[in-house]
Amino acid sequence: MRKVFLVALFLLVGLSLSAQEGAEKKEGKSGWNFGVLPAVSFDADLGFQYGGLVNLYNYGDGSRFPLYDHSLYFEVSRYTRGSGIYRFYYDSDRLLGRVRLTADVTYMPEQAYDFYGFNGYESVYNSAWEDDRSPDYRSRMFYKMDQRLFRFKTDFQGPLGDGPWRWLAGMNLLNFKLASVDVDKLNKGQSDADKLPQVSEQPGLFERYQEWGLITADEADGGFVPELKAGFVYDTRDNRPHPMKGVWTEAVLVGAPEFLGAESGFLKLALTHRQYFTLVPDDLAFAYRLGWQQTLAGEVPFYYQSQVVTSVMTGASSTGLGGARTLRGIMRNRIVGDGMVFGNFELRWKAWYFQLINQDFYLGVNGFLDAGRATSLIDVEERLSAEQAADAAYFDFGAEALHVSYGAGLRIAMNRNFIVAVDYGRAVKSQDGSSGLYIGLNYLF
Repeated sequence: MRKVFLVALFLLVGLSLSAQEGAEKKEGKSGWNFGVLPAVSFDADLGFQYGGLVNLYNYGDGSRFPLYDHSLYFEVSRYTRGSGIYRFYYDSDRLLGRVRLTADVTYMPEQAYDFYGFNGYESVYNSAWEDDRSPDYRSRMFYKMDQRLFRFKTDFQGPLGDGPWRWLAGMNLLNFKLASVDVDKLNKGQSDADKLPQVSEQPGLFERYQEWGLITADEADGGFVPELKAGFVYDTRDNRPHPMKGVWTEAVLVGAPEFLGAESGFLKLALTHRQYFTLVPDDLAFAYRLGWQQTLAGEVPFYYQSQVVTSVMTGASSTGLGGARTLRGIMRNRIVGDGMVFGNFELRWKAWYFQLINQDFYLGVNGFLDAGRATSLIDVEERLSAEQAADAAYFDFGAEALHVSYGAGLRIAMNRNFIVAVDYGRAVKSQDGSSGLYIGLNYLF
């Protein structure tokens, strides 16, 4: 897709004129504080994006700074042709005593949600099919579908004694509504040369998977997934938003029982290890994350397979592998399997501390290497006819291997909690796309 990103950050206004070099690196804050990030972008098919987000922090009397007592996050952004994000997120370790509560209510309609098939490289990606300048062009929406996700999450973490161990529990409700891309809506206002072909004339991969029986009729329109979550967390981080040292490791079981209304019951296990090393006190750190998740029992609906299980979300979505939250520079949802493993490796440097609009800021830069692959494959070949399975335009069985990307990013942090993140990643192999630019909040982990 053709995209132009325009970023308007109030916190950057007058940066070069108002920044005070030599400002104190650590200033205490108390009471309420907030950060704002407008969201503006353009997509040739989805239209203009407009809206913004605000993150409110309450530091209490300031004695725990940079730890906060309460965080409230609101985001409303839309594309002029219908897609959007509507989100409220709350995080506190003071509301329920020693138990940390995180709650999330989100509605995300996406008219062009990425779908590249199953099992990574075993599903062939042909960029020419979605390039309207190519003689092999089919549709810019060939690898897309319409997804509307409503999510309600409540997660709790409490201490096990006085050490770094915590228990984890939660109940999350997700409702997926799926359909083919609404071509008529996207074609409104377009010239004849830019109009998309009808799905009936040029079906995309989502429609072809239904035709081949890889997506069943019951799953094709989405479904309800009630998650029950339980696990353990080991956490010795010195700071949650931007750790410089410590370990953050977790084991999480997620089950979707049919007696709660799940279309198909299943059980997944996710293990995630994150570690942080100080290389230069306060300023330079190396951080890495290793993750593995596996289906242990049941049949997972295909629309849930792209969800990355974690104890707490750091962004509006947690999908992959591929994209802003997992493998930057690789197409979102490129690797979907019954089991997945991934790793992220980052150097993080706080390059410049300054004060602006009576707040404390730092400008950070980071370089990263991301990698991942499917380790347990979804049954595809046995569900196809011999002729379909032999079609090299769509399938390359046995080809799955490590997907790798690399890149760099910027971080602009206010009061060490509200962190604007800009990352640019490039895929090593063309089968994973070319590159990706991501603008949002927080470090990846």
